[in-house]
Amino acid sequence: MNRKNISSNTKWEDIVGYSRAVRVGNIIEVAGTTAVNGDKIVGIGNPYEQTVFIFKKIQESLILAGATMRDVVRTRMFVTNMDDWEEIGRAHGDFFREIKPVSTMLEVSRFIDEKILIEIEVSAIISK
Repeated sequence: MNRKNISSNTKWEDIVGYSRAVRVGNIIEVAGTTAVNGDKIVGIGNPYEQTVFIFKKIQESLILAGATMRDVVRTRMFVTNMDDWEEIGRAHGDFFREIKPVSTMLEVSRFIDEKILIEIEVSAIISK
């Protein structure tokens, strides 16, 4: 099967050695994605805004890989404060209310920057 790496063109991809997304066959895995635009964190203090920004960023990667949000079968959300679950869940619903992928939300102690409130991974399978 052919492998296609999708880049977000950040300097970190080459330093750390990863891709924003990888497609093998009809399966796409999207790496942990945060609300960072260049060197700027979007939506500081606002879990809803960060979540929406992240899903839009993920959507762009999926399109580059030949998929859409309708192909998402799993979301994994890592949050620094589980009390933010309602705002994060509302943003998740904005994108997946009709699609309904399986989903996991876990609280973690911290991210690389304390202003990052959430990191999201998704898995997608393109139906034939």
